[in-house]
Amino acid sequence: MLTALILIPLLTAGLVALLPGRWARACRWMALAGATATLGVAVAVFLQFDPSASGYQWVEQMAWVPALGISYHVGVDGLNVGLILMGAVVAWAAIAAADEVSTRPKAFYALLLVVTGGILGAFVSLDLFAFYFLHELAFVPTFIMMGIWGRGDRKDYATFQITIYLSVGALVALVGLVALYLEVPAEARTFDLVKLQQHLQAHPLAVGTQRWIFGLLLLGFGILVALWPFHTWAPIGYASAPTATAMLHAGVLKKFGLYGLMRIALPLLPDGAAAWLPVVAVLAVGNLLWAGWVAMRQRDLNLLLGNSSVAHMGFAFLGIASLTVVGLTGAVVVMVAHGLVAALSFGLSGFLYKQTGTLQMDQLGGLLRPLPFIGAALAMALLAGCGLPGFANFVGELLVLLGVWGARTLPGAWIGVAAAWAGLIIGAVYALGAVRTILHGPLPVQWVGLTDARLWRKSPFVVLLAVLLLFGCVPRLLTDRVAPATAQLVNRAAKVNPQGPVNPLLAHGP
Repeated sequence: MLTALILIPLLTAGLVALLPGRWARACRWMALAGATATLGVAVAVFLQFDPSASGYQWVEQMAWVPALGISYHVGVDGLNVGLILMGAVVAWAAIAAADEVSTRPKAFYALLLVVTGGILGAFVSLDLFAFYFLHELAFVPTFIMMGIWGRGDRKDYATFQITIYLSVGALVALVGLVALYLEVPAEARTFDLVKLQQHLQAHPLAVGTQRWIFGLLLLGFGILVALWPFHTWAPIGYASAPTATAMLHAGVLKKFGLYGLMRIALPLLPDGAAAWLPVVAVLAVGNLLWAGWVAMRQRDLNLLLGNSSVAHMGFAFLGIASLTVVGLTGAVVVMVAHGLVAALSFGLSGFLYKQTGTLQMDQLGGLLRPLPFIGAALAMALLAGCGLPGFANFVGELLVLLGVWGARTLPGAWIGVAAAWAGLIIGAVYALGAVRTILHGPLPVQWVGLTDARLWRKSPFVVLLAVLLLFGCVPRLLTDRVAPATAQLVNRAAKVNPQGPVNPLLAHGP
């Protein structure tokens, strides 16, 4: 099934590319069929995943370049099972919402499918080479889509900035991965993550070596995730990107760096993690405070959403920095919830832009009357983003704050207070302000004739909201799958006794 997750979107992209360019409708429906099949496989993987089983499930392995220790090796555990489902849901919603593209639609849908196959492949890969290669396969098409189908006067500048920032981040991460590979003795050198982990558990690298390699991975992956202060590419990039591209990049691709830190850096470089995680916690609070303050000053909805997205990545970094089972479980839940909310928010802003031709909030107002469904969905998305109970974001952020408070290596009190204040109070200020400005008040004359979304056009938003509410109201569907894997990760990274959970808050379940 994991090979199908990768091949279905990639093969569908090839089929779309073979269709005549004038068959725009056929390209759209074929792309949607491929995304639907991929989503079906992802749902099957999530439902059939056994949280009580140890190790990876659905493992497939085949030698690729044996001389270098490179292989096709995929598997699923608690760290990536939720991300796989989230990625497939967002990809389906992005393709379903991609009706604004009228020029060269064949190329656009093919690139969306390539991004989907690449990022899902990166999530399931257990080989460092394939992990990085598949991310790049998903990464490069986003530049093309922004450059060709982007919007706004600053499209070219935004494309240039995001290309420079993310290329530098990917290059630094590559240097860290290659350094990790080369620091292992020649007889044990491999890109296979499982074998590498077994070797480094028995023969850990020197503390100094771990520190500088972890620093490289943190910098590279941090730039890809918009870790403060390397975050300025994200808001303007998402504001200028076509709707479906913003949904996929903000929702799914941006989680690659966080996943890389949890999958590679923490378990393989525990001494490096011990040195750097307090720094990560401080930078995470920077995300929450700085981007939150900037979001409060925005008058463009997409810039507000972009800064909000950057701010809430701080919760995921805080969960990782806590190095507790509760905190890391919360970080994974935040990643899943943020992906769904980001896709929902940018999808709704794209619909508003298509209807009105502007996202300047001062020019909008009273839109809840002509657009009751879109208005209600936008209000739910904004409130979910600031941690309203009932949505998955609340579960993830609460677990992160509990994990930070109980962390052994962090000054949990002030970091927890700063994070709660930034995430809850500042987030509520700009979210409620946007709801009031856009949806309430007098309706400008030029928006009287607006029409709400048709039934089919509502479907991507309904699906995203349904998954958010499902994991928010029944969080154990996700946390029961995640917690065993984060417990193993903490035991390896913190070098503690593997008997029982590290954090007493998980003594009776997550």
